[in-house]
Amino acid sequence: MARELTLTALLILVASNLVSWLRSPTLDSDELPPFELSLVSGERLSSSQLKGAPLVIYFWGTWCSDCSFQSPSIQSLIGEAQVLSVAVKSGDQRELQRYQAQEGYSFPIYIDHDYAWTERFKVSAFPTIFIFDAHGKLRFTEVGFTSAWGLRARLAWLAFWA
Repeated sequence: MARELTLTALLILVASNLVSWLRSPTLDSDELPPFELSLVSGERLSSSQLKGAPLVIYFWGTWCSDCSFQSPSIQSLIGEAQVLSVAVKSGDQRELQRYQAQEGYSFPIYIDHDYAWTERFKVSAFPTIFIFDAHGKLRFTEVGFTSAWGLRARLAWLAFWA
């Protein structure tokens, strides 16, 4: 019985990673593009502030049921990696501030009002997560739900090969 459960879990893991890989957007470049953004908090964030540590960019929406499961995993990365979340079709600044407080999230939120970031990163499914290394090079892309331990494993991989 344990053998069958282990084999089933392994097959699910392989299948989910294969589906994520097949659905991953192909970016024009694997380098983090330069940017300067205004966050929901009112703070400004630029790409130059984010060099030197891994960066997780999380595309999500308040309307996305998978994102409601993914967001706590993203929150748990605070302090282990730099995080930037990109909210799509999720309301205005006040609505997102309220949502963030209600859910207890502290990750930075950028509102992609005009879908420029969604288009730039070729995101077509939610959630989508991009993980850049400390030098701004794209190392992992995940489409769909990814567990916190899966995200940490990818960050550990980056640390190991740094």
